[in-house]
Amino acid sequence: MPSVPGEPRIRRLGLGSSSGGDRPLRAQVVVGLVCVAVLIAVPLYLLRKPSFKGSAEAASASASASNGAGAPRAQPAPATPPAPPPRLTLGPVQKVRCGASAAATPNEGTLCDTLPPFEEALKQAILGNEGCAPKSKLKGSINYVLTVDFARKKLHIFPGASGDWRGKQARRATSCVEAAVKVADWNVPHQYRFYAIAVLATYAGAQGEPLPAAGTTPAAPSGPALPNFE
Repeated sequence: MPSVPGEPRIRRLGLGSSSGGDRPLRAQVVVGLVCVAVLIAVPLYLLRKPSFKGSAEAASASASASNGAGAPRAQPAPATPPAPPPRLTLGPVQKVRCGASAAATPNEGTLCDTLPPFEEALKQAILGNEGCAPKSKLKGSINYVLTVDFARKKLHIFPGASGDWRGKQARRATSCVEAAVKVADWNVPHQYRFYAIAVLATYAGAQGEPLPAAGTTPAAPSGPALPNFE
């Protein structure tokens, strides 16, 4: 029959058309799976990705810690010990008397002119010879009176009445200081031939009693303010 040879051809055409329709469906499924995989993989990657900023901060902190551990710690500067209290303080130079001679000194100190070289020489001799003072456990003072005789070019030191220490121990101290006085310039300008100037020196005793602060005048004991010339 003429129709029999044509049947296989019809079946082959039908099979061919069915296979061609499955190909687009398969492609869509593959694309969908890829999209799903991408949507799942990207968030997981972002969550598990290490933070560059955090790593940099951690590395910096680690480096600082290692540097700090290796470097020696700065030691605090030792405290400066307090200065010891002064053992000797001097009062201001006092102009006592002046005149034509030792026997004629009618002018009180306020009327006398100053003798800076001799005043400085007296102070330096006292400060440079602290050992001349009497050995005592208690604080004491000596009023060093310096007489300047321009006519005879002679200096003399004796203890005045304003000091705590008098008598032999004071005279030994003034003689000791007198030997240390360096002769000043006798050509210094002056109005009179004879002068008497004084400096009150206060010594700390062996017990370390505090002395007046620097720049203050030590308090003189009660009695005559002027040295005793007798």
